[in-house]
Amino acid sequence: MQRMQQPVDTAKHDRFLRLVAEHQAALHNFIRSMLPNRAEASEVLQDVMVVLWQKFDAPEDFKKWAFGVARLEKLKFLQSRARDRHVFDDALAIRLADDMVSLEQRHLSQREALESCLQKLGDTQRKLTLEAYTKGMRMNELAEQHGKTPMALYKLLHRIRQTLMECVRRQITMKETA
Repeated sequence: MQRMQQPVDTAKHDRFLRLVAEHQAALHNFIRSMLPNRAEASEVLQDVMVVLWQKFDAPEDFKKWAFGVARLEKLKFLQSRARDRHVFDDALAIRLADDMVSLEQRHLSQREALESCLQKLGDTQRKLTLEAYTKGMRMNELAEQHGKTPMALYKLLHRIRQTLMECVRRQITMKETA
């Protein structure tokens, strides 16, 4: 017997996929902070995605809603595993989840400040910094490309990192006092 498929609202589907793509890493980190095992966190994330899609109606704050669903799905998961002696109690799990939300917000603020500070660097310094932290880039090769010794390049990058770190600190402090 063939099951009739319901038509998919492509606009709704597209909105959902964009929001999931934007928040999936933070959501996974949030769930992972509440569960001691990667496999369990992935299992709960899958359950969360199913619930999010089933109940999706373009909420005003998708991330907050998704984190709430994740928290409930985590509790359901832990209840189903209640006999396992390695399960955190609910109070600890909630505290860890709250800490993760706070850390994730701080990380986002730091990332935004770093992006802003990178834009304040001169073109040459910004390009060099981005090249230096590209995966697979070797310092010897980069030094040669820029006509510097590896030691001179390390010293220059160190000064740039210090400049960026100070800029990030200032921006975060300004944002906190505003």
